[in-house]
Amino acid sequence: MTTAPADPMIGRLVDGRYQVRSRIARGGMATVYLATDLRLERRVAIKVMHGHLADDNSFKTRFVQEARSAARLAHPNVVNVFDQGQDSDMAYLVMEYLPGITLRELLKDYKTLTPEQTVDIMDAVLAGLAAAHKAGIVHRDLKPENVLLADDGRIKLGDFGLARATSANTATGQALLGTIAYLSPELVTRGVADARSDIYSVGIMMYEMLTGAQPYVGEAPMAIAYQHANDSVPTPSSKNPNVPAELDELVLWATVRDPEERPRDAREMLDRLREVEPVIRGPQSPRTEQGTMVLTDAAVPAGAATAATQVIGPRVAPTATTTLEASEGDDTTALAKGAERRKRRGYWIFALVLLLTGLAAGTGWYFGAGPGALATVPETATLLPDRATELLEEAGFEVKLGQRNDPVVPVDKVSGTDPEAGRQVRRGTTITLFVSIGPRMLSVPAVLGLPEADARAQLKDFTVAEQNAGQFSSDVAAGSVIAVLDADGAPVGATYAELRDLTLVVSLGPVPDVTGLPVGEAAAAIEQAKLVVGYADAEFSDDVPADHVISATPATDPVRQGDTIVLTLSKGQDLVEVPNVITGQTIAQARAQLEALEFAVTSNVPAFLEGAVIASVQSPAPGEMLKRGSEVTVNFG
Repeated sequence: MTTAPADPMIGRLVDGRYQVRSRIARGGMATVYLATDLRLERRVAIKVMHGHLADDNSFKTRFVQEARSAARLAHPNVVNVFDQGQDSDMAYLVMEYLPGITLRELLKDYKTLTPEQTVDIMDAVLAGLAAAHKAGIVHRDLKPENVLLADDGRIKLGDFGLARATSANTATGQALLGTIAYLSPELVTRGVADARSDIYSVGIMMYEMLTGAQPYVGEAPMAIAYQHANDSVPTPSSKNPNVPAELDELVLWATVRDPEERPRDAREMLDRLREVEPVIRGPQSPRTEQGTMVLTDAAVPAGAATAATQVIGPRVAPTATTTLEASEGDDTTALAKGAERRKRRGYWIFALVLLLTGLAAGTGWYFGAGPGALATVPETATLLPDRATELLEEAGFEVKLGQRNDPVVPVDKVSGTDPEAGRQVRRGTTITLFVSIGPRMLSVPAVLGLPEADARAQLKDFTVAEQNAGQFSSDVAAGSVIAVLDADGAPVGATYAELRDLTLVVSLGPVPDVTGLPVGEAAAAIEQAKLVVGYADAEFSDDVPADHVISATPATDPVRQGDTIVLTLSKGQDLVEVPNVITGQTIAQARAQLEALEFAVTSNVPAFLEGAVIASVQSPAPGEMLKRGSEVTVNFG
């Protein structure tokens, strides 16, 4: 019985500060460990990049990007990042440790969540995501595995390894960035993402929480991607009738194929979720908020003073006449002064209203129809630069030409814009129009002789065909790469265009050796190897029994499945019956008869007598079976 090797990270002191205790999880880029921060005496989660990725600058950049993206966020629903660094050849990331489970594990246990549970979890997810969007960060990899449910009830969003600033909107070029089941249509078709792409992923997650299944399934990732790009997500209630209409509408809003019709960011969707939450929870459990208490007159205790109550103290009362005159004089003066003040105030108010009206009208014109108005950046991809420039200028933008590599758009055609097509941008903004200079030419890694899986990993910057071209080889081990073919079927050179199609030729091992086998066994072995059996003319053989294989010869070079293997079968030894040549014949006649049967004839009769002498003795005797070419002796007796 063998035991798995111990993890060398367990017990290691990272950067003189973090003592690794145990392994928590392992992912595609890194392994996460539980560790103790010896300086602050607290438990942390430390994410360590896999060693085989440490020399890959693109992976290291993405790893550091996660630290920077998450460190910019400070929100109760986002996993905190404390530290990031390099210890020898090991890149690491220190995060908040949250004992608990992921949303994926919760769904595995419960399959379907109630509308109330879904609302609770999505409220926290959208709150954390809203903070990211406000900071200009798009997560780009939202899925249940990245939603953490802590044992103490906290819900946090983690794993910003694919996050990028919203202004970047750069093409990924790889459908495998992000889990395909949650990718938005624009990521699938154009490789670009913004905050609305995250909203689409949230909608898919909500559908899965309410129904227990993802809306799109397929045997291959490309089949699922095709559905995202071309189909509309159904309502959760069509699968689970207990889902309320409000959540149906929210899921459909979040998963509209056109990003322009989705919520613009997580804050807008969160606000809508909280609007419908009381309806979903029902009147028996509304969200509790501190209200304002209004006391009516009936609520004032008896004997309490109200606003109209006056308390008059003892004083000397004036005479009635004096009091009346004073009162009238005071009231007249007060009324006159009040009227004058109101008149002056009225002028100021009127002037202010006119000013504000003018400002509002000017502002409305500026932002509604004037230079400051928002306009949609038109789609210009694959157009010629001149035509694309015309469209952008007609929409009210300034245009600046730029160049960039593009693995899809032909050379000298427009590959896109910055800001990207479909974005709302103020008129007068300068739009960079990118003209394609074709795909980047990349060095092709040396993968000949490597196992197929290792070769595919090294060729990640190209599009490697799902099905390899199998080829029989006695020199290369089965499952290893014999050759790499380009899109035209020729061996690929030292450099090749980014994302262009490649096909791996993988060894199937040697052609089955069927020499010496009975014909039935030989044919079965060849057909089992998915080859075709052919037959040549049978031959005599002194060494191979009849109906056994003398040789198996490929009809093609190289040999691939479906090709023909030609079998030559044995007829056994070539034996002939020795005739009777000593009765009624001369030696010459006997010699001619035997040589016609391909025997070698010897005789003690001189040549000049062979025509007259009657033969009387032969050896071997008539009737014996003799191999062609054997010696037969005919003598005078």
